[in-house]
Amino acid sequence: MGARDADSGGLTCREAIGLLADYLESALSEEEIRELEEHLAGCGPCQAYLNTYRRTKDLTGKAERVAMPEEMKDRLRTFLLRALSSDG
Repeated sequence: MGARDADSGGLTCREAIGLLADYLESALSEEEIRELEEHLAGCGPCQAYLNTYRRTKDLTGKAERVAMPEEMKDRLRTFLLRALSSDG
């Protein structure tokens, strides 16, 4: 993992993983897409990483955001103010 394929000049695993976010956002050039998909076609670990990345992105997008209870906000605010005033 990580070594460039000397014969094809293809992407390293590190390079491929670095492109995944843009790949999922459709923000790559046609050449980058081709190179990444060629790498993914022959690299099981990067395929698994992509699948995990997709699943994580899907789950975080579906997660419900819960508002912090007022009591918790007050306690956090008090804690932070005390911490900041003791730094001086």
